[in-house]
Amino acid sequence: MRELLDEVNPASIKGAFKEVFSKAQRGKVLERFVYMDKYYLLSIDGTGYFSSHEVHCDSCCKKEHKDGSVTYYHQMLSAVIVHPDEKVVIPLAPEAIIKSDGDKKNDCERNAAKRLIPDIRKDHPQMKFLVIEDGLASNGPHIDLLKKHHFSFILGAKPGDHEWLFDWVKHSDKVETVTYREGKKTITLRYLNGVPLNDSRGDLLVNFLECVEVLDNGKKTTFSWVTDLEITDKNVKQIMKGARARWKIENETFNTLKTQGYHFDHNFGHGNKYLSTVLAHLMMLAFL
Repeated sequence: MRELLDEVNPASIKGAFKEVFSKAQRGKVLERFVYMDKYYLLSIDGTGYFSSHEVHCDSCCKKEHKDGSVTYYHQMLSAVIVHPDEKVVIPLAPEAIIKSDGDKKNDCERNAAKRLIPDIRKDHPQMKFLVIEDGLASNGPHIDLLKKHHFSFILGAKPGDHEWLFDWVKHSDKVETVTYREGKKTITLRYLNGVPLNDSRGDLLVNFLECVEVLDNGKKTTFSWVTDLEITDKNVKQIMKGARARWKIENETFNTLKTQGYHFDHNFGHGNKYLSTVLAHLMMLAFL
């Protein structure tokens, strides 16, 4: 089986994901995943599934350490449909993060996204997707890619990575605030529409949202995002909850695959060509 699968290009498995997804769609499974203005929340993130100091193949990415040792590894960029009130997630076909033939540089999440985003739009041309990602995604080229393929987005934004953005918000007198109680905490949502993402892309305007949670014991947690959705007092809670559903790709997807019986990061056989990547795709398909 390993010898046979080693020759199978992972791209040929993607049709199976679309077929299962179509059956779920026809069975009206997707209806309970609709969020806000008929959007589907699409959480995108990368994860590793193989790492070794010895076993490797031509498509392994490689990290060289100061002590002279080398770590070979495989990763994939995954996209799953999530909903804040649903424990179930629906994965789409992932994109392998691997070295291409003859390529000396490692592949990365950003390059994989350039393949994944157009593929998703090609497979699902009519679906309204609202992409939710971490702070690595809140940059001009990636936002341009999402807009080009008609995806809306809510992307993490951290002060250390976006000093210009946070400084702009700090000195604006147009910031709106919504405060409310939820259980044993006070939540304050601050937002500002039409903010330049950074000083080099003054043409790229985003809408800024910050969530500050203060527990009754004084513990404070802050989250912040940028989005293309216009934020209002009416939808600000929904946008915040949608943004925080991003964690479902970590908890309900990757954690489940690695700790709940799928043995996602176990080396069932690495092969010389595609085996490791094919096995990871098949596990994600079994999960779907």
